[in-house]
Amino acid sequence: MSAPRLSLAITTYERPDALEAVLRSALAQRDLPDEVLVADDGSGPATAECIERIARHAPRPIRHLRQPHLGFRLTRLRNLAIAAASGDYLVFVDGDMVLHPRFIGDHRGLARRGHYTQGVRIALDARASAALLADPLRGPGPLAPGLGGLRRLYALHAPLLQAVLRSAANAVIAIKGCNQGFWRADLLAANGFEEAIEGWGPEDKELCARLAHRGVRRQTLLFGGIAWHLEHPPASRAHRAANEQLLARTLAQRRTRAERGLDAHLAGTEGEDAAGARPA
Repeated sequence: MSAPRLSLAITTYERPDALEAVLRSALAQRDLPDEVLVADDGSGPATAECIERIARHAPRPIRHLRQPHLGFRLTRLRNLAIAAASGDYLVFVDGDMVLHPRFIGDHRGLARRGHYTQGVRIALDARASAALLADPLRGPGPLAPGLGGLRRLYALHAPLLQAVLRSAANAVIAIKGCNQGFWRADLLAANGFEEAIEGWGPEDKELCARLAHRGVRRQTLLFGGIAWHLEHPPASRAHRAANEQLLARTLAQRRTRAERGLDAHLAGTEGEDAAGARPA
């Protein structure tokens, strides 16, 4: 099977310093994504300037997709990216996840039909985050200071172990939407992310449950697809209980499609090239 055309989707809101580090790491990949989609939750001019400046000299197209900021609407942002993507395979990362230089190659190499891929994140403390923001092309290794607990082992890059552990690692790595890869066809069939989920979590688990109900299996990318998570204050959990109820309903009813999802965005695109206009 030939390597899939891959779209990298980065979600962001009002943190242009982190976004710049993520974009720089994405464009320094040994195996570049075919396109980069920055899905922006209504950030101000500094974010647009960052994207436009980097896009002018980028070796791959960068598109800036933007929605008005009306609260935490991550699910809608990700659906905008799915609708706009030209790739067969989408990798989602948050806008504070700085990528190892083999991140894209690892995801592309492990992509298998009938599966989605769960990646890992390595939490950094304030000092390690500042160092990575200053030089995003020098990510810390497993023994570096500032990495959280045993998760420092995730910074070990071992290509020979990735395929061997792709099933066994499911038992030890939690589902987290900050580093995941999906076939676009599977996302279309599931109607993307459930936009009834607003605020923090568990939009990632809800989507993955619907995919499982459709027979799409999980695999985990361990010792590869490495991404370092920059420190930031935790998001509000105010909507957590209501969102957990939506997940429980999906599980109980074995739902396979989002009720409020991707189909609302497929009639047209909601963004233009980073050098052009952006919808408000």
